[in-house]
Amino acid sequence: MHTDRLQPFRIGVTRDLWRQGDVLAFAPHDLSALAVDGLEWRFLAENARPLTPDVLSGIDGLYHFSSPVTAASVEGLDRLALIARHGVGLDFIDLEACTARGIAVTITPGGVTHPMASAAVTLVLALAHRLRERDQALHDGNWGERRFAPTGRGLVGRTLGVIGYGRIGREVERLLAPWGMRVVVTSRTSRAEPEVEQVPLDELLAQADVVVVTCPLNAETRGMLDARRLGLMKPSATLVNVARGAIVDQRALVEALRGGRLAGAGVDVLDPEPLPADDPLLSLPNVVGAPHSLGYTDELLEGCIGGACDALLAVAAGVVPPDLANPGVLEIPAFTEKLARFAAEPGGTSA
Repeated sequence: MHTDRLQPFRIGVTRDLWRQGDVLAFAPHDLSALAVDGLEWRFLAENARPLTPDVLSGIDGLYHFSSPVTAASVEGLDRLALIARHGVGLDFIDLEACTARGIAVTITPGGVTHPMASAAVTLVLALAHRLRERDQALHDGNWGERRFAPTGRGLVGRTLGVIGYGRIGREVERLLAPWGMRVVVTSRTSRAEPEVEQVPLDELLAQADVVVVTCPLNAETRGMLDARRLGLMKPSATLVNVARGAIVDQRALVEALRGGRLAGAGVDVLDPEPLPADDPLLSLPNVVGAPHSLGYTDELLEGCIGGACDALLAVAAGVVPPDLANPGVLEIPAFTEKLARFAAEPGGTSA
């Protein structure tokens, strides 16, 4: 971007990504891509949850991690043009309110898809091989009875059920293809390929030996896997959730695992987060997981940071950003006027 821009394009970064010394929480990964003439970025003044108009005032773009954005958050904000999400989850963004106010929202699927699918497969394999119990036996020095028990359960020829057949769900299927599993999926849309069997959710739960949850959290999916639906699963089946914790009734999950009505669970997402140290889920030997972090590899960080920065740079240049989550904003005059203004700035048409 050229150096003769009349006014800088100001970017705020949500405070949940702050590390002492104004360093990005994911250091050594940083926001050096935004070190461009005509742009200024800073961390927001406070870690407001939800964000408030006062905290967001005076910025043109927001680099966003996890702070909730409600309708009240964007009330009266005429300057803000873009919320660039670090990730793909939109459950804490009021997308309708942002669209109405002419605020584009972008996501970073290129950074998330493979690492999160890989994380899901990691949990699938860990459960199949009883990794938590075997790891504990190793660290306890128990080479006796616990070396061979409990016995794992192979995946070849079993049935994989994928709830939510979007980018991550499709990648999970691709990565598990070498195991020769039958695949059944359920999705709000009919995007499954002809060779993929799409079935109602209850049928999927009853048929699958491994269930992987990759659907978004919304009003329809919140609490979707309740006690009744978990009761449809085979006692030998395992459940993996890399989407959002609130999709699964966690109390019902604990009872199913305790009662032997479900063989195991792999969780990268929980409800609530952070999970209290005394939560009964953590005491179960057939649960393996991570604190909403299993996908955080260098691949994911570079992809998410790069994707969010690309969106900010595009809007600063007056260009429609990639990976719009609310394409309807392109019909809102308030947004198109902002883009036109940025494009008209001297040096604002080239990134």
